[in-house]
Amino acid sequence: QNNGCLYFSSHATSLLLSLSLRGSPADIISTVEFNHTGELLATGDKGGRVVIFQREPESKTEPFSQGEYNVYSTFQSHEPEFDYLKSLEIEEKINKIRWLPQQNAAHFLLSTNDKTIKLWKVSERDKRPEGYNLKDEEGRIKDISTVTSLQVPVLKPMDLMVEVSPRRVFANAHTYHVNSISVNSDYETYMSADDLRINLWHLDITDRSFNIVDIKPANMEDLTEVITAAEFHPHHCNLFVYSSSKGTLRLCDMREAALCDKHSKLFEEPEDPSARSFFSEIISSVSDVKFSHSGRYLLTRDYLTAKVWDLNMESKPLETYQVHDYLRSKLCSLYENDCIFDKFECAWNGSDSVIMTGAYNNFFRMFDRNTKRDVTLEASRESSKPRAVLKPRRVCAAGGKRRKDDISVDSLDFTKKILHTAWHPTENIIAIAATNNLYIFQDKLNSEMH
Repeated sequence: QNNGCLYFSSHATSLLLSLSLRGSPADIISTVEFNHTGELLATGDKGGRVVIFQREPESKTEPFSQGEYNVYSTFQSHEPEFDYLKSLEIEEKINKIRWLPQQNAAHFLLSTNDKTIKLWKVSERDKRPEGYNLKDEEGRIKDISTVTSLQVPVLKPMDLMVEVSPRRVFANAHTYHVNSISVNSDYETYMSADDLRINLWHLDITDRSFNIVDIKPANMEDLTEVITAAEFHPHHCNLFVYSSSKGTLRLCDMREAALCDKHSKLFEEPEDPSARSFFSEIISSVSDVKFSHSGRYLLTRDYLTAKVWDLNMESKPLETYQVHDYLRSKLCSLYENDCIFDKFECAWNGSDSVIMTGAYNNFFRMFDRNTKRDVTLEASRESSKPRAVLKPRRVCAAGGKRRKDDISVDSLDFTKKILHTAWHPTENIIAIAATNNLYIFQDKLNSEMH
């Protein structure tokens, strides 16, 4: 324990839930997202489905056990489509899910595939009206002449039913594939980003959006970079950031101009000429960017590193963490099998003191910003027994000294990769998507302290 921050230590991380979906490609999880309270967790998959998990209340018989997550609702968000004008198939895969802050008893979330964003309402019903005057028990309209007395309809209890209904469909605004959606802190607007443009939407208006960033050149042969991710500032509704395939971050202020082609700040690390190689540009592409909860820092992930940037310092990152530097010697084979283009996400813990990101072989990494300690953990079937404690793993670089239980870099399985992770907004609970398996872990110290 360090300054009130619970660190995922070597004997402190246990499994809350392991869910294995069917083995078809459609079941591969493509996004994971906690809601603002952490009581709900949504996953999207390649088959266009969204599965929502709800945290069960703490058991009275076991007051020290944390509530576990169980399936709350499952629904089909997107279907495969075909663009007849361009002769292109639009796959149903869910690229991103974002929750809206809860305003009433219902929950709302945005989900998107490559082209279409949808707003969903998730609500519960545990009562049904009975005793209609003009309808019979089966809902058929009665003959008015047979109605001799009036009664007041009453609400009768029924089994809890979770209803999911589409409230808005935001379509036809993106020429290229949508890679990010982000809800603004004004809770009225959100943005969607594709490879070359970012659009601003009002949650109540589906037939128009405002283009706030457009990096498409007049001649596509002059194209040198694409947008890889975008996110709104958590507190200032006028600020947002977007990352590029060149490794740069641009902070934009919507108060300056309607079209934010000119950034307010450019975050870019100068390249070391001695380290330049054929792969430099590919591995420097930023695959994810996240504001810290405080709004002071930015967390980015490129192929080999995770970086923390201070909004007040554009010249270089505040901190750089090596995620899997042992792969530097393997870039050629990773290029040949296309793994070098994998897009890993990153996440902050609730206090912004620990960061998490995925790697290969079903490994995921955590870095404590205060103590500078780091740990490699594995989400695997071996650890999928409930309350199983995770053991730290260590990868031995090629030619390095190998200790007992070390894994050689040559024996890593590059088909097992953790691209999508999420951290509970206030507690040390994490969700890890490993292809078609979802793992939820919690810090054992956390449950012991409650």
